[in-house]
Amino acid sequence: MSRYLVTGAAGFIGAKVSELLLQDGHTVVGVDNLNDAYDIRLKEWRLKRLVSQKGFAFHQNDIRDYRGLSDIFAASKSMDGIINLAARAGVRYSVENPWEYLETNTNGTLNLLEAARRFEVPKFILASTSSIYGANAPLPTSEEADSDHPLQPYSASKKGAEALCHAYHFMHNLDVTIFRYFTVYGPAGRPDMVMFRFAQWIAEGKPVRMNGDGEQTRGFTYVDDIARGTILGLKPLGYEVINLGGHEVISINEMTRILEDLIGKKAIMEWYPAHKADMLANWADVSKAKRSLGWAPQVGLEEGISRMVDWYMQERDWTSQVLTP
Repeated sequence: MSRYLVTGAAGFIGAKVSELLLQDGHTVVGVDNLNDAYDIRLKEWRLKRLVSQKGFAFHQNDIRDYRGLSDIFAASKSMDGIINLAARAGVRYSVENPWEYLETNTNGTLNLLEAARRFEVPKFILASTSSIYGANAPLPTSEEADSDHPLQPYSASKKGAEALCHAYHFMHNLDVTIFRYFTVYGPAGRPDMVMFRFAQWIAEGKPVRMNGDGEQTRGFTYVDDIARGTILGLKPLGYEVINLGGHEVISINEMTRILEDLIGKKAIMEWYPAHKADMLANWADVSKAKRSLGWAPQVGLEEGISRMVDWYMQERDWTSQVLTP
């Protein structure tokens, strides 16, 4: 079995990747700074499920802290791979505080790449974003689409991280897989993302704040499918950029109607102008993931949304209190 460093281990995707690696008998060294970018109760819930499992070791550390990362590597046995899922996410807040995104997403990735070089880690996975494709991406969007014109500091910081990954692959022969994630959803998801927010607002009778006319579309993929695809990317690939997710596309209005049916309540709608930082549509061409990794999603959209709603209702004593910006 192998040993992997997973950054952002208490995050939405990071926790699920860690869980599946542990189920397969691997050792996971989890790193997370447990910041308050969103309600910390979600990170604590995810982390609590991991720390009790055999083979999981946790370090509260920031990937911006190179010395702290070096100490973790020096104290650990050799690593078979680094899965960098730590990030400042969210396109809108990146407009308000771009420095935070550059320091974490770009400089933090540089710290991990340098640790991979110094400690001879053979494999590196970077979580990137579909936001990198900008305003006029063809639909469905393939990896060959223009990614040189990001619209917000968030996607710009991820583009910088991708460029650093290529440099370390070229200079140091580091095997790198970059995943451009599209819209991910599921239990214990981020509360700043549309699925969690709308579920809570409908369930608790709060106004549902809709930016734009609701006809903007998103390609959704269930978190377990995303985690499985990420793990498949640990095999030697040289240097590859691969779309992951976004295979089932619906409008935000359609998503709202599904949530209303599952929760058994009508949404109290409030309409606001579209946000300039938001993309009007995303839909991934995932043929490369299928071809290179043998990846195919297993959880359909209605089943996945149902699972998410069931989780929310089971944990409602605290999920109802989670801050949803």
